[in-house]
Amino acid sequence: MKVDKILNDIDEMGDAHAGSSAVNPLRDDAFEISDDEKIELIKKDVRNILDTLGMDLEDDSIKGTPQRVAKMFVNEIFSGLHPKRKPKASVFENKYKYGEMLVEKNITVYSTCEHHLLPIVGKAHVAYISNGTVIGLSKMNRIVDYYAKRPQVQERMTMQIVQELQNALGTPDVACVIDAKHLCVNSRGIRDIESSTVTSEFGGAFKEKEVRREFLDYIKLDTSF
Repeated sequence: MKVDKILNDIDEMGDAHAGSSAVNPLRDDAFEISDDEKIELIKKDVRNILDTLGMDLEDDSIKGTPQRVAKMFVNEIFSGLHPKRKPKASVFENKYKYGEMLVEKNITVYSTCEHHLLPIVGKAHVAYISNGTVIGLSKMNRIVDYYAKRPQVQERMTMQIVQELQNALGTPDVACVIDAKHLCVNSRGIRDIESSTVTSEFGGAFKEKEVRREFLDYIKLDTSF
């Protein structure tokens, strides 16, 4: 049947961890209800899931789980969905005329696979070449965290980080590489605990072989502190 084929195609797309859009699939009315209202609705849904699985929701260990999970979804792991939480990308004039590459590496990434709602854990490496403005180092980490805190596809997240920094800095010369483990691969399905996924996005000067090579060499530096 046609419906069965559609459902099968959707399942295959999820198992392949493929994204269908360069933007997160949000409805137009996504923010018409408050965070508190969302928490109450999600709490009921989580309670129903646990109840359906046969869990005793009167047990002291689990009776608070629906509330905890709902708050975690809205206020923590999916908090980057709300545009009001977008970090202000403060930029400054490059008064010291630093014209070389700036690399912020080993930025911790905690995200969530949108296909199975399981963690994506890894490191992001971000670089840019100033054309007259610079951005605070912590803002680069915050931008990574903002786009990670949502149901996500790693390829999309990599592109979003680069696009956000390009817009903030007013230059196309931005690059990002993310190396991450997907628990939807590591803990279910094929259950391959050794594999990780690497994605990259190179803009402007980083499309040139020598510039890209310099960036990748910086990433490989093993610095002890």
